[in-house]
Amino acid sequence: MTPPCERHTVTIIPDDFTDLFERPSHTVLVTVDPDGTPHPTVVWVDYDGEHLLVNTADGRRKVRNMRNDPTVALTVIDPENPYRYLTVRGKVIEITEDGAEEHINELGKRYMDIDDYMAEMGEGETRLVVRINPEEAIPVVAA
Repeated sequence: MTPPCERHTVTIIPDDFTDLFERPSHTVLVTVDPDGTPHPTVVWVDYDGEHLLVNTADGRRKVRNMRNDPTVALTVIDPENPYRYLTVRGKVIEITEDGAEEHINELGKRYMDIDDYMAEMGEGETRLVVRINPEEAIPVVAA
């Protein structure tokens, strides 16, 4: 009998899954609450060839969680086939305001076709770029 899906573990983002970071692929980011429970949120994600990048507003629970415990997991879902996805486990190595407004504008264009996210949606927010070092990547394609 054929297994229900292909699954293998790699240590970097596989080339045949990098397309997920070029399209509006929704991602579930899981951080760890202070009591140890998982805190999942849907985010926009980017990949710079080495690190995963998540953009968020300062003050959110996920930011507090990542500052307290850098351990995260993300599942990036193919917008055309939800049974093709990439789960990544890693550590937050940086949370910075540097370049965050430009980055959210790039993501806003990709995900919502908005040219200037900050002007249209982000007024009054302090944006942050969260840089995540992927430690394990698990690509899955349903059979």
